[in-house]
Amino acid sequence: MKLPGDPTDADQVARMIRVDHAGEYGAKRIYQGQIAVLGRGPKGDILRHMQAQEEVHLATFSALVAERRVRPTALLPFWHIAGYALGAATAALGERAAMACTVAVEEAIDDHYSAQTATLGDDEAPLRDTIEAFRREELEHRDIGLAHDAEKAPGYRFLSAAIKAGCRVAIALSERI
Repeated sequence: MKLPGDPTDADQVARMIRVDHAGEYGAKRIYQGQIAVLGRGPKGDILRHMQAQEEVHLATFSALVAERRVRPTALLPFWHIAGYALGAATAALGERAAMACTVAVEEAIDDHYSAQTATLGDDEAPLRDTIEAFRREELEHRDIGLAHDAEKAPGYRFLSAAIKAGCRVAIALSERI
């Protein structure tokens, strides 16, 4: 039951598109930062593969922002810097830390996308299907990170918890601002 002041269904969908656009933008920037540090090493091709998928996700949400006339988050300039810095910093800590970053981000996004698909009805089936397809690719990225020793990164649990907390804050802010 909706109460006065609750967001409308259209408002909720706009928030989803806004935050997903911001998230995919941030993900692209994380990989750009990681590639700047590790791109010539053995993980370069893996990072470029994941970045290419994120760029498709971003292009899709950019098109949805335009088609549905959704206001993008005002925080994009901040995510531009923060995403790149997170990617470069974790990559500077080593390949395992970069993979730990990927795992943490993708696990947070899996939770986020799962919650979104659970709330979208049949009237938003194309959006729900898009989000679900992207969620599967994000889980592929998580699995790549795990296969490349993410959990062996020094301070893995702390690093993972900090990055997941940052993702949750970024999601909450980007939905509204």
